[in-house]
Amino acid sequence: MDASTLRESQAPLRARFRADPAGARTPVGATGDYRDAGITCTVHGWAGPVRAGLHVATGGDGSDACSGDMLLESLLACAGVTLRSVATAMDLTIRAATLRADGVFDARGTLGMDRDVPVGVRDVVVTVQLDSDADDASLERLARSTERYCVVGQSLHEKPRFEVRRMS
Repeated sequence: MDASTLRESQAPLRARFRADPAGARTPVGATGDYRDAGITCTVHGWAGPVRAGLHVATGGDGSDACSGDMLLESLLACAGVTLRSVATAMDLTIRAATLRADGVFDARGTLGMDRDVPVGVRDVVVTVQLDSDADDASLERLARSTERYCVVGQSLHEKPRFEVRRMS
Protein backbone atom coordinates (compact mmCIF):
# COMPACT_ATOMS: atom_id res chain seq x y z
CA MET A 1 0.00 0.00 0.00
CA ASP A 2 1.29 3.48 -0.80
CA ALA A 3 0.53 6.80 0.94
CA SER A 4 -2.18 7.74 -1.56
CA THR A 5 -4.02 4.43 -1.17
CA LEU A 6 -3.75 4.68 2.62
CA ARG A 7 -5.21 8.20 2.60
CA GLU A 8 -8.01 7.10 0.25
CA SER A 9 -8.94 4.15 2.45
CA GLN A 10 -8.95 6.30 5.59
CA ALA A 11 -10.69 9.38 4.10
CA PRO A 12 -14.29 8.10 4.51
CA LEU A 13 -13.52 7.03 8.07
CA ARG A 14 -12.05 10.42 8.93
CA ALA A 15 -15.09 12.18 7.43
CA ARG A 16 -17.51 9.92 9.32
CA PHE A 17 -15.69 10.41 12.63
CA ARG A 18 -15.55 14.19 12.15
CA ALA A 19 -19.31 14.23 11.60
CA ASP A 20 -19.98 11.75 14.43
CA PRO A 21 -17.16 11.75 17.01
CA ALA A 22 -19.04 9.24 19.19
CA GLY A 23 -18.98 6.81 16.26
CA ALA A 24 -15.19 6.67 16.52
CA ARG A 25 -15.43 4.88 19.88
CA THR A 26 -14.50 1.40 18.70
CA PRO A 27 -15.04 -1.61 20.96
CA VAL A 28 -12.28 -4.19 21.26
CA GLY A 29 -12.19 -7.22 23.49
CA ALA A 30 -10.71 -10.54 24.43
CA THR A 31 -12.18 -13.65 26.02
CA GLY A 32 -10.77 -16.50 28.03
CA ASP A 33 -11.77 -19.38 30.27
CA TYR A 34 -10.48 -21.94 32.74
CA ARG A 35 -10.84 -25.00 30.51
CA ASP A 36 -7.56 -26.50 31.72
CA ALA A 37 -6.53 -27.53 35.21
CA GLY A 38 -3.85 -25.75 37.16
CA ILE A 39 -3.23 -22.06 37.51
CA THR A 40 -3.90 -21.26 33.86
CA CYS A 41 -6.21 -19.15 31.75
CA THR A 42 -6.89 -19.98 28.11
CA VAL A 43 -7.24 -16.86 25.98
CA HIS A 44 -9.03 -17.06 22.65
CA GLY A 45 -6.76 -15.39 20.10
CA TRP A 46 -6.73 -14.82 16.35
CA ALA A 47 -4.49 -17.84 15.80
CA GLY A 48 -6.37 -20.06 18.24
CA PRO A 49 -6.39 -20.63 21.98
CA VAL A 50 -3.34 -19.72 24.03
CA ARG A 51 -2.95 -21.16 27.52
CA ALA A 52 -1.27 -18.72 29.87
CA GLY A 53 0.15 -19.76 33.19
CA LEU A 54 2.59 -18.81 35.88
CA HIS A 55 6.03 -17.65 34.78
CA VAL A 56 8.86 -19.83 36.09
CA ALA A 57 9.87 -16.92 38.36
CA THR A 58 6.48 -17.18 40.09
CA GLY A 59 6.08 -20.95 40.33
CA GLY A 60 5.32 -22.09 36.79
CA ASP A 61 7.13 -24.83 34.94
CA GLY A 62 7.58 -22.89 31.68
CA SER A 63 5.07 -24.96 29.69
CA ASP A 64 2.49 -22.16 29.45
CA ALA A 65 2.62 -18.76 27.81
CA CYS A 66 3.71 -15.92 30.06
CA SER A 67 1.20 -13.08 30.17
CA GLY A 68 4.07 -10.58 30.39
CA ASP A 69 5.44 -11.92 27.12
CA MET A 70 1.93 -11.79 25.65
CA LEU A 71 1.68 -8.13 26.70
CA LEU A 72 4.92 -7.35 24.90
CA GLU A 73 3.76 -9.34 21.86
CA SER A 74 0.59 -7.24 21.74
CA LEU A 75 2.61 -4.05 22.09
CA LEU A 76 4.99 -5.17 19.35
CA ALA A 77 2.15 -6.06 16.98
CA CYS A 78 0.51 -2.67 17.48
CA ALA A 79 3.79 -0.76 17.25
CA GLY A 80 4.78 -2.64 14.10
CA VAL A 81 1.50 -1.93 12.32
CA THR A 82 1.50 1.68 13.51
CA LEU A 83 5.09 2.26 12.40
CA ARG A 84 4.39 0.75 9.00
CA SER A 85 1.29 2.90 8.59
CA VAL A 86 3.13 6.07 9.63
CA ALA A 87 6.06 5.21 7.34
CA THR A 88 3.62 4.72 4.48
CA ALA A 89 1.98 8.09 5.18
CA MET A 90 5.44 9.70 5.28
CA ASP A 91 6.36 8.06 1.93
CA LEU A 92 9.30 6.28 3.54
CA THR A 93 10.51 3.11 1.86
CA ILE A 94 11.14 0.21 4.22
CA ARG A 95 12.72 -2.78 2.54
CA ALA A 96 12.89 -4.92 5.68
CA ALA A 97 12.38 -4.61 9.42
CA THR A 98 13.01 -6.49 12.63
CA LEU A 99 11.18 -5.57 15.80
CA ARG A 100 11.74 -6.48 19.43
CA ALA A 101 10.08 -5.55 22.72
CA ASP A 102 11.87 -6.05 26.02
CA GLY A 103 11.03 -5.35 29.62
CA VAL A 104 11.47 -6.74 33.12
CA PHE A 105 9.26 -7.54 36.07
CA ASP A 106 10.31 -8.02 39.67
CA ALA A 107 8.79 -11.32 40.81
CA ARG A 108 8.85 -10.14 44.44
CA GLY A 109 6.00 -7.74 43.66
CA THR A 110 3.87 -10.39 41.95
CA LEU A 111 4.54 -12.87 44.75
CA GLY A 112 3.41 -10.31 47.35
CA MET A 113 6.75 -10.40 49.14
CA ASP A 114 7.23 -6.64 49.39
CA ARG A 115 4.49 -4.03 48.93
CA ASP A 116 7.12 -1.46 47.94
CA VAL A 117 8.11 -3.52 44.88
CA PRO A 118 5.93 -2.59 41.90
CA VAL A 119 3.86 -5.24 40.15
CA GLY A 120 4.07 -5.23 36.38
CA VAL A 121 6.41 -5.11 33.45
CA ARG A 122 8.71 -2.10 33.65
CA ASP A 123 11.49 -0.53 31.59
CA VAL A 124 9.76 -1.51 28.34
CA VAL A 125 11.71 -0.69 25.19
CA VAL A 126 10.57 -1.34 21.63
CA THR A 127 13.50 -1.56 19.23
CA VAL A 128 12.96 -1.45 15.48
CA GLN A 129 15.73 -1.94 12.96
CA LEU A 130 14.92 -0.86 9.43
CA ASP A 131 16.49 -1.33 6.05
CA SER A 132 15.60 2.11 4.71
CA ASP A 133 17.20 5.11 3.05
CA ALA A 134 15.33 7.46 5.42
CA ASP A 135 17.48 10.11 7.04
CA ASP A 136 17.94 10.39 10.81
CA ALA A 137 15.38 13.18 11.18
CA SER A 138 12.74 11.08 9.40
CA LEU A 139 13.55 8.05 11.56
CA GLU A 140 13.20 10.18 14.70
CA ARG A 141 9.84 11.52 13.49
CA LEU A 142 8.79 7.96 12.66
CA ALA A 143 9.70 6.80 16.18
CA ARG A 144 7.86 9.69 17.89
CA SER A 145 4.76 9.29 15.71
CA THR A 146 4.69 5.54 16.32
CA GLU A 147 4.93 6.13 20.06
CA ARG A 148 2.12 8.70 19.89
CA TYR A 149 -0.31 6.64 17.77
CA CYS A 150 0.35 3.10 19.06
CA VAL A 151 -2.93 2.16 20.77
CA VAL A 152 -1.43 -0.55 22.97
CA GLY A 153 1.52 1.62 23.99
CA GLN A 154 -0.75 4.51 24.93
CA SER A 155 -3.11 2.13 26.76
CA LEU A 156 -0.30 1.14 29.12
CA HIS A 157 -0.59 4.60 30.71
CA GLU A 158 -4.01 3.80 32.20
CA LYS A 159 -4.69 1.03 34.68
CA PRO A 160 -7.57 -1.30 33.84
CA ARG A 161 -10.54 -1.61 36.16
CA PHE A 162 -11.31 -5.12 37.42
CA GLU A 163 -14.82 -6.38 38.13
CA VAL A 164 -15.50 -9.86 39.52
CA ARG A 165 -19.10 -11.13 39.34
CA ARG A 166 -20.99 -14.36 39.88
CA MET A 167 -22.04 -16.32 36.81
CA SER A 168 -25.77 -16.14 36.14
